[in-house]
Amino acid sequence: MDFNIVRNDFPTMRKGNGVYLDSACQSLRPDSVIRAITEYYEDYPSCGGRSVHSMATQVSMGIDESREKLASFFGTKNPDCYIFTKNCTEGINTVARGFGLKKDDVVVTSDTEHNSNHVPWLFLANKVGIKRRYSRSDANGEFDIESFKSCMSKDVKLVSIQHTGNVTGCVTPVKDITEIAHEYDARVMIDGSQAAPHFEVDLKDLDVDFYSMSIHKMCGPSGMGVLYGKEECLKDLEPLIVGGGTVGLATYDHVDLAPAPEKFEAGLQNYSGILGTKAALEYLEKVGLDNISAHDKELMRYIFDGIQDVKGIKVIGPSDPSKRSGVFSFNINGLGSHDVAMMLDNIDNIMVRSGMHCTHPFYVSRKIEGSVRASAYLYNNEEDITRFTTALKKVAETFGDH
Repeated sequence: MDFNIVRNDFPTMRKGNGVYLDSACQSLRPDSVIRAITEYYEDYPSCGGRSVHSMATQVSMGIDESREKLASFFGTKNPDCYIFTKNCTEGINTVARGFGLKKDDVVVTSDTEHNSNHVPWLFLANKVGIKRRYSRSDANGEFDIESFKSCMSKDVKLVSIQHTGNVTGCVTPVKDITEIAHEYDARVMIDGSQAAPHFEVDLKDLDVDFYSMSIHKMCGPSGMGVLYGKEECLKDLEPLIVGGGTVGLATYDHVDLAPAPEKFEAGLQNYSGILGTKAALEYLEKVGLDNISAHDKELMRYIFDGIQDVKGIKVIGPSDPSKRSGVFSFNINGLGSHDVAMMLDNIDNIMVRSGMHCTHPFYVSRKIEGSVRASAYLYNNEEDITRFTTALKKVAETFGDH
């Protein structure tokens, strides 16, 4: 795969708008996704699933095709197991609020979760009285399966774990986690926002009960996410929002909800985003998830090679680049993360993220004030990494503590 050709599919790259290393927050979009979005607004800007005229029918067909593409992309058969959301966060909240957890029910997470997979459970602990258990990671933030095993018991109702860390880039052994959880009759919810863009995810093989992701990290439209659930799990799950589109029949004093996925998709939807989702998945398929995964690792190797001479750098997470799925987090002695990020932007228009990356407990527990995060993706190349490490070396030598 020639990733220089891939790079040319992205208008932001063709225009030379700097070095974009913030894809763990939101990816760029290729021409095909942008076309799918604009075609909706220009050619058939109507509602799906309601009216029966020709434009509306075209939208409805497009929605069905997007669900079918999701099912094939993630190795499952039933398109109705995929719910369109705004983002991964909404999907996790849908499960948290709709699962029916009661006082003293136990939810197991890890100590490296994004706030989107921490705060919903914290709310339920405070409001409902559920109990929390944390599987503890090692010093590098890598998942410890033995610690996870020690958290499990018959009172655990749900395990909710990230597939890939957004700070360390470490991949979690989801299949092993699921097998262990199911032995205790616990359901499994996976935050896949940092995994689905970077390597093949076979949901049938993983056997998870719920899987949430952000399409805006997968070359797709902003404001688009997807929640997958097994058919029997979605049947028992209560919707987060109800209203138009979620109803089979309503009277003055009774409502019969529609089956999944409709019962979870209240009101008019982001139709351009749904159609753009299909285009994004088709694009990722064309490039190949295996190729993307290999490219990620190559870019991480370039970074680690390039920082050898950077003085005062402290890497957060494993020092083995093969363990990092496109994410490199670090600090420079004597400098705050926001200062480093702004300097990189000013020196050579290097765009990275800084702060705690919505993973506050990870940083607080380790007494780290934050970090800089450079996150690469399929449109980045060796020249981007060289520009990044060159600018970083300049920042460290000029302003850092040696």
